[in-house]
Amino acid sequence: MSGPFGGDPVLVAGAGVSGLAAATALVDAGARVLLSDDRADALSALPDGVEPWRGGGIPEGIRTVVTSPGRRPDHPLVAEATGLGVEVIGEPELAWRLGALRDTPPSWLVVTGTNGKTTTTEMLAAILARAGVDAVACGNIGHPVVTAVAGGHAVLAVELSSFQLHWSPSVRPAAGVVLNVAEDHLDWHGGMDAYAAAKARALLGDVAVGGVDDPVAARLLGESPAPRRVGVTLGRPGPDQLGVADGVLTDRAFGGGALLAADAVVPPGPPGITDALAAAALARAHGVDPEHIGAALAAFTPGPHRSAPAGEHAGVTYLDDSKATNPHAAGAALAAVAARRPGARAVWVVGGLLKGVDPVELGRLAAAHAERLAGIVVIGTDRTPIVEALTRHAPGLPVEEVAPGHDGPMAPSDLQDPMPAAVRRASGLARPGDVVLLAPAAASMDQFRDYAHRGDAFAAAVAGLAAAGVSR
Repeated sequence: MSGPFGGDPVLVAGAGVSGLAAATALVDAGARVLLSDDRADALSALPDGVEPWRGGGIPEGIRTVVTSPGRRPDHPLVAEATGLGVEVIGEPELAWRLGALRDTPPSWLVVTGTNGKTTTTEMLAAILARAGVDAVACGNIGHPVVTAVAGGHAVLAVELSSFQLHWSPSVRPAAGVVLNVAEDHLDWHGGMDAYAAAKARALLGDVAVGGVDDPVAARLLGESPAPRRVGVTLGRPGPDQLGVADGVLTDRAFGGGALLAADAVVPPGPPGITDALAAAALARAHGVDPEHIGAALAAFTPGPHRSAPAGEHAGVTYLDDSKATNPHAAGAALAAVAARRPGARAVWVVGGLLKGVDPVELGRLAAAHAERLAGIVVIGTDRTPIVEALTRHAPGLPVEEVAPGHDGPMAPSDLQDPMPAAVRRASGLARPGDVVLLAPAAASMDQFRDYAHRGDAFAAAVAGLAAAGVSR
């Protein structure tokens, strides 16, 4: 191979979506590719030219490992690679190197942050499409970056998680944004400092954008070596900022002026407006005209499981924000309910795997929204410390725990799927005009395949209320 890995074979560790995409891209580039996976059945049907590696560890002659993003730095395979002096990178890093081989490498517009990444990336992609730019949304949004690079697109709207950024040491985007940084994935990174440092890699390119209302994102922006640094704020923007002036999204950094009325942004409320400003900043950094930005944002509709309607029953509205996998995201979902339905109370369905986050954060969140909460229903593996934190910090709120065998006539299916029981409990706490909000503030893999499965289970349980004749 005359490309970025010379003639050495490459080991792709992990036969998931990104791993298979990386293996295919390497074969297309002329490399000899070995692929390993902890699941033996994952190696039974591989892309043409990819060799299964079932020996465990690092095969002889390997100088580069392309790892799946979720593999932690202390994973045995990574530790072995480090000991042998073998380079470990992620699929986005591979995409960067392969893209650099093109006569005209693609421009990367990178989005990261604890919350709002996907919405911002989708907004950015919609703006670029409206402007007629040959662009595609990729990365953590579900479309591998190597696949986008192979498609020959001129511009990539790239959502990158902290894991992906950790394994992408060379990526230097044309423009990148850090939306916010709150406690999340601390078990993976080992602490808040390492987590924030991974996010900061999005700010190493030509234009760095930061959500300056968030103290950590503001600090990372201030420390960025980028030649140009731009802030986004919900307040009136300064000369190097995009913000909200007299109720209108306004660009002062790039001279774009008024873009769109803030109350026209969907999803509504502060988080959605911040996401829209960030997407606009990246688009303006790429040279997109303001009129395309306003038109695209006015027509934008968020993807599923982001405060999406999940049904109505007995005068109660049910909203699915299963994508809210940490306290910061759950807080944004609760704020969006307040913005969308002034005066409505909410019943909050919360819980799952906390991923190293202190449950006290959920207690504080409940206390901050206590006046608008009718009650809280707790599910998931980490429900006990969550219940303790909620009752300590918001003692006046009804808190109900859904655990196998603790819900009276719990159906056998509830032992694996807690949603029917959770929705029944929530409906009992709600009254007509209220909202039941699934915003778990935790990961889903204890009881569901992923956050989408969790959201679908919630919607199915809501549909089951009417089918079962539940009055409330």
